[in-house]
Amino acid sequence: MKCLVVSDSHGDRDVLVRLLHEYRGKVDTFFHCGDSELPHDDPIFQEMFTVQGNMDFDAVIPNEVNPTVEGVTVYMTHGHLVGVNLGLGHLVANAEAHDATLAFFGHTHQLGVERRSGVVVLNPGSITYPRGEFARVGGTYAIVTTSAAGIDVQYYNRQLQAVPELKFHFAD
Repeated sequence: MKCLVVSDSHGDRDVLVRLLHEYRGKVDTFFHCGDSELPHDDPIFQEMFTVQGNMDFDAVIPNEVNPTVEGVTVYMTHGHLVGVNLGLGHLVANAEAHDATLAFFGHTHQLGVERRSGVVVLNPGSITYPRGEFARVGGTYAIVTTSAAGIDVQYYNRQLQAVPELKFHFAD
């Protein structure tokens, strides 16, 4: 399975349209981890799993989703409802409860990826307002690829360029 994960676009619809245009047919699916600030019926969400962030006020957008794509189960939530600012324990517990291999979240605007209790936990960072150590890169998103060899994560900047130092492999 190959997917694109983006978050915290905060009203920047154009960057989402650009990502869809660039990666349509190149990835199996798209995930938006919340704070799009777009309505649930925006046409881009017909091609993208999304969740409600703390800056999304459309109650139709779910707080969490748990799809299985190409045999890989994903748990996604924005992060504010599971306290990611205080740690990832609740997020990982929810992912485990949903039998997820991957857990995606946003909210902090800080990219990061690690494996916890067998779950690869990923924050793509904010595509529009990045924070933290890698804010200098500008907005970021991630491409996640699963295979028999493991899980690969590559982060990209807003110019759709891979960031060489932000490439990770988690062996099975």
